[in-house]
Amino acid sequence: MAYGRYFEEFTVGEVIRHWPGRTIGEADCTWFALLTMNQHPVHSDAHYAERYTQHKQRLVLGPLVFSIGIGMTVADVSGKAIANLEIERITHDRPTFIGDTLYSESTVLATRESKRGDRGTVSVETRVRNQRGEVVMTFRRTALVPKRNHATLGEGRLPSDSPTVGRGGAPTANPEGRLPSDSPTVGRGGAPTANPEGRLPA
Repeated sequence: MAYGRYFEEFTVGEVIRHWPGRTIGEADCTWFALLTMNQHPVHSDAHYAERYTQHKQRLVLGPLVFSIGIGMTVADVSGKAIANLEIERITHDRPTFIGDTLYSESTVLATRESKRGDRGTVSVETRVRNQRGEVVMTFRRTALVPKRNHATLGEGRLPSDSPTVGRGGAPTANPEGRLPSDSPTVGRGGAPTANPEGRLPA
């Protein structure tokens, strides 16, 4: 399954609609407030929110809306990224409430090829909408994305596909099917073994 895009696959002006959406539950809001040490009662105290705030209900934390909004874009924008370089111009356009469902779409603003020739930067603007189609948040970000010819992140090669080192650093078979310790001249522990002709090294 494809995940993310190569630099060559982005077109300036393209609008990418991300799927699926995400419904925000009470536990999401409460636990995110606890996790981030944000104890403002507007996020966790229903009585306070109803009695003392203009919306008369709890608000979902802005950073949670942002985290979900950007998370929904990863599969289409930065799933292959080398690095996220910049996030800018985050605006809170409308409040988000518990029970709302969020959707995201991104417009490709700019692409710029690196002098190294195997990567480039991609800038997008993402709009997060609720189930009514109202924009609740807008932000821009720039990611460093590999091209298809990138040495390790390019087409057909992922870091875990290294011919000599697998997950956790364990050796794996090379393209010929031999482990590093299966060298025709050196066996396990450094002991010499027969070469392909059946002779030990001199």
